[in-house]
Amino acid sequence: MTHDSAPAYGLWGLVLINTLVFVGFAFSFSKPSTLRDWRSFSAFSAFIVALFAEMYGFPLTIYLLSGWLQTRYPGLNLLSHDAGHLWWTLTGQQGDPHFGAMHVASFVAIGVGFWLLSTSWHVLYRAQRHHTLASSGPYARVRHPQYDGFVLIMFGFLLQWPTLLTLAMFPILVWMYVRLSTAEEHDSERIFGQVWRDYAAHTPRFFPRFGTLEGSHGSGPHPTVKQ
Repeated sequence: MTHDSAPAYGLWGLVLINTLVFVGFAFSFSKPSTLRDWRSFSAFSAFIVALFAEMYGFPLTIYLLSGWLQTRYPGLNLLSHDAGHLWWTLTGQQGDPHFGAMHVASFVAIGVGFWLLSTSWHVLYRAQRHHTLASSGPYARVRHPQYDGFVLIMFGFLLQWPTLLTLAMFPILVWMYVRLSTAEEHDSERIFGQVWRDYAAHTPRFFPRFGTLEGSHGSGPHPTVKQ
């Protein structure tokens, strides 16, 4: 296996641009306003910074695995951009990794994630204005579509560019989102009472049930109320 691409690291300008673009998109779509919002947004931002710092800055994962990679793939150009697509490299694929199934799947996951952030925020915004429970749009399928969106975006990036740091961060961040969702739900039950309990009984927390539309109780604040 050979990778003849020119070295593609030390490009800190690209690190900054990509970080600002994706963090900026996430900010515009999620509109953090409370302490919990900022915690979830900050965790996502840290993941993005770690990702692009390795993608275009310093390839820490490649450096740490360089001995093993060079032994297993003696023709591998470790400093090429293509070599950073580790799933592609480790499965012995040939050609341009950007056209591989994993890369295409990653763009789908990232796109759906940003779509969830955007549509969820619009539903939440209308709900907050009317002081009611958000249960339409994505909230009719799951109680925490914005957290689903953050996780999908991170998972999508892991499909195309896994690093040791982001692979370690991912389960920790998912656990953090679960904890935040639980705390928010306690607040929602306190504020909305039986309306919230009825909504929660018919609407899954993170994984949608497809088929009959469940949990459509009108539009209102996020089932997990922002404090």
